[in-house]
Amino acid sequence: MNCEIIHRTLYAYSEAVTVSQHAARVEPRSLPGQTLEEFSLRIDPPPALRKGKVDYFGNRVCFFSIQEVHSRLEIIARSRVTVAASTPPALSLSPPWRNVAGMLSDPVSPETVEPYEFVFDSPMVRAAPRLADYARESFAADTPLLASVLDLNRRIHADFKYDKVATTVATPLEVVMEKRRGVCQDFAHLAIACLRSMGLAARYVSGYLRTLPPAGRPALTGADASHAWFSVYCPELGWVDFDPTNNLMPGAEHITLAYGRDFGDVSPVSGIITGGGKHVVRAGVTVNVL
Repeated sequence: MNCEIIHRTLYAYSEAVTVSQHAARVEPRSLPGQTLEEFSLRIDPPPALRKGKVDYFGNRVCFFSIQEVHSRLEIIARSRVTVAASTPPALSLSPPWRNVAGMLSDPVSPETVEPYEFVFDSPMVRAAPRLADYARESFAADTPLLASVLDLNRRIHADFKYDKVATTVATPLEVVMEKRRGVCQDFAHLAIACLRSMGLAARYVSGYLRTLPPAGRPALTGADASHAWFSVYCPELGWVDFDPTNNLMPGAEHITLAYGRDFGDVSPVSGIITGGGKHVVRAGVTVNVL
């Protein structure tokens, strides 16, 4: 499937901004089954300084500085990505989750060194006994890892309501658990926290969803904006994705943008400004199949 993605972000400031520094993570990754064919990034006003690099997690980042007085900032990323359909792994054939947690408790092999860092707490996701208790219903003693994670994915979808106004980027997981409401970011963070509370490695994935679904199928929740889901590490298979917002395993409808420990590592646009007063942010994403 060949897709064109347009990701627009607009900042409107109530007072003039004299200088600003930003980092944009809006360039899709090239991965097995996903190829970035073209990418362009337009920034208005044009930055005085602009530099691209790869961050610690392998995500492409554009750092830029605007050194003229401005009252608005517009960032438009255009991408063309080819996504191949993939066959989901046989969940029942994955190793028992306890065995995987044991491997990650004290890694000694090169295979587990990289995922080991995703077992620990991160700034926005912290393990807790309450989260382990919630997850444990899906993790019987000898249950295959991926079958357990699929059930946890299903339960989060069933127990929590998608609500765009219930939370903000800074809402802690404790509040999400109490309200049982949130958005894709919250559900991904919740799943990751549950898995880390069980001693497993899980990471946060940001990306996009196809805007218009195939004929006869409903649109996925989270289209028209940046989306989020999570991956769990499974020996021999590597990282396997799950989407609790839509209760499925991502396929050709999902386009991976970046991944890290939590949202803080993959925020599409972040930065600091001098001045600006109050500001309004508008962001929108369109994913069209070519």
